[in-house]
Amino acid sequence: MTVEKIEIDTLVVGAGQAGVAMSEHLSNHGVPHLVLERHRIAERWRSERWDSLVANGPAWHDRFPGLEFEDIDPDAFAPKERIADYFEAYAKKFDAPIRTGVDVKKVERNVGRPGFTIETSEGVIEANRVVAATGPFQRPVIPPIAPEDEKITQLHSSEYRNPEQLPEGAVMVVGAGSSGVQIADELQRAGKKVYLSVGPHDRPPRAYRNRDFCWWLGVLGKWDAEAMKPGTEHVTIAVSGAHGGQTVDFRGLANQGITLVGRTKAFDDGLVTFESDLADNLARGDENYLSLLDAADAYIARNGLDLPEEPEARHILPDPECVTHPILELDLAEAGVTSIVWATGFAVDYSWLNVNAFDENGKPRHQRGVSSEPGIYFVGLPWLSRRGSSFIWGVWHDAKHIADHIATQRKYLAYHDASRRRAEEADRNDRPDGVRPYSHVQNVNTVRIS
Repeated sequence: MTVEKIEIDTLVVGAGQAGVAMSEHLSNHGVPHLVLERHRIAERWRSERWDSLVANGPAWHDRFPGLEFEDIDPDAFAPKERIADYFEAYAKKFDAPIRTGVDVKKVERNVGRPGFTIETSEGVIEANRVVAATGPFQRPVIPPIAPEDEKITQLHSSEYRNPEQLPEGAVMVVGAGSSGVQIADELQRAGKKVYLSVGPHDRPPRAYRNRDFCWWLGVLGKWDAEAMKPGTEHVTIAVSGAHGGQTVDFRGLANQGITLVGRTKAFDDGLVTFESDLADNLARGDENYLSLLDAADAYIARNGLDLPEEPEARHILPDPECVTHPILELDLAEAGVTSIVWATGFAVDYSWLNVNAFDENGKPRHQRGVSSEPGIYFVGLPWLSRRGSSFIWGVWHDAKHIADHIATQRKYLAYHDASRRRAEEADRNDRPDGVRPYSHVQNVNTVRIS
């Protein structure tokens, strides 16, 4: 059987927003590279999100610098299909060398020679460098407390598409970050009885004093925070672009008809128990919300900006019954709960990357995406370099830093000492055509091996 073998300077694995950004910057540096994607460009935006999803940031913000969204108001929130189309159009803009439908199975460092050998579904690749651009949403996480009950339909948020997908009956949504809040709201608006399990969260205003919260985090320097504050590793962010963009208000959701409960503790023979932390979690969210308003007001005063005051933004609704008298346990059958949607996040999966680039917990060891394993890079991860890394524009800037690093390394490796330069010069002088015997620019080489 004939198998294709490719030799390339840099291999990028994944053609989502991180892979497309990486390809642009490598192209700008003239670095020969190839991007492999197991499905389509930006596939997760198309097939692993619910039907009504829109971006959590406005179109002027959630994009790359080199291309604006067409036919979308800059202050609107792009639907998921338009976002996927955007990345396809962006890749075409600079003719990104992307091959779709190719699955990377294993990456190993070569022994006794530079670079890596990569096994794919289409053959073998030899590359000097490998960039893991597969992002953070690789493996849906459902906690081990999930009940083993065939009578209850259980979906991860990545599998949820629309209310019609679920059977008749009430729904419990576990997780109140951006995904959980939007899914719970959609289900309740579709006529379902919804229980929403709320854990610790940050709750920024969608907009304040005529500026979106993305703008405020920018001018206040909060996008540039380099690390989470201690103890906030499990704090989610509740923000939404749905319905034209509205501030997430859990008390408002309760008044709308959603029953709020605390963090889900355990399931036991059809009975689910909750932590007694609901009021505390809401109070923490309020504190985060009000602190951003305070910082925004101070910035406006300090800079003399003419932005309209918004005193009503500080109005906090009274605690509803489900908060003042929280439900600590719920019989699922009695409550008519027939479905559970787990909006409990994702884990990374680097089982294909067989290199010494991970700590004892399996997390990448890196500095701004430059791995502890020379020649291995990571891009597209939250907090890769700063808070903004998890947003589309942040990925673009992270990719630029990594591409700059790769270009610098190529310059070092292209260096020839004085004795070698003299030898090359002498060899050229001996050649009638003056052709150089070496080239430090490596193009894609494809060979067939049997």
